[in-house]
Amino acid sequence: MFIAVYEFDVKEGRESAFRAAWVEVTEAIYAQCGSLGSRLHSTNRPNIFVGYAQWPSRAQWEKDHVLLGEGYERARATMRDCLVSSKTIHELEVCDDYLQSEAAER
Repeated sequence: MFIAVYEFDVKEGRESAFRAAWVEVTEAIYAQCGSLGSRLHSTNRPNIFVGYAQWPSRAQWEKDHVLLGEGYERARATMRDCLVSSKTIHELEVCDDYLQSEAAER
């Protein structure tokens, strides 16, 4: 499994628009490109977000994906308009995995 970690520097006052657009873009990538989904995290800096995208393999992530749809195009344009900058900060291969979807019962 392959993980890409992104950092987004969002223009002040555009955080809500960015988050809404991020959801639409992520849904399109999931539906059309074979990703396993993603999570967006806020940080202790109000305009910095970190995204964590999961893929079955690096090869699937690196494919030349063509995303279709008016909704995707609009959301992608909004997302870009909200950004000061974005970058991939880590490209990771999962070597051990014990992430759970629910807490253990005590």
